[in-house]
Amino acid sequence: MFNIGDKIVYPMHGAGVIVAIEEKEILGRKRKYYIMKMPIGDMKVMVPVDNVKEIGIREIIDDEEIEQVFEVLKGSKTKMPQNWNRRYRLNMDKIKSGDIYEIASVVRNLMIRDAEKGLSTGERKMLNSAKQMLVSELVLAKGIDRQQTETLIDEAINCPSL
Repeated sequence: MFNIGDKIVYPMHGAGVIVAIEEKEILGRKRKYYIMKMPIGDMKVMVPVDNVKEIGIREIIDDEEIEQVFEVLKGSKTKMPQNWNRRYRLNMDKIKSGDIYEIASVVRNLMIRDAEKGLSTGERKMLNSAKQMLVSELVLAKGIDRQQTETLIDEAINCPSL
């Protein structure tokens, strides 16, 4: 169980801070919810307390894990399917996993691909979404603002045309 003030990650949404724990009745059912404030977009999300495990909610990464994320970002592009549909599904599965290292690899691969060949509209949207998730967690984990975080990510990937 998490507490108010805890920094957590909601897969497919990104990281945020629990600002309240409230009981609400939705569709005739009373449940407890974590009220989570996202650092980017000033959005609030309600997460059912009893669904935390199924959803894959986890604590944000620590300093050691931050270093590992940047190692992933600095790594070489991994081999991806040439077929955009297969590539899209593979990347979507990595993002849905909520694993920060998988998300970092998607961001790296798509940013490198964008610099080399460009991206389709769908892959560009996926890159923006994955990057937003990565940035939201790093903002909370490192305690720096969005712009600084995006600069660190861009520098780590170091695409010549960025």
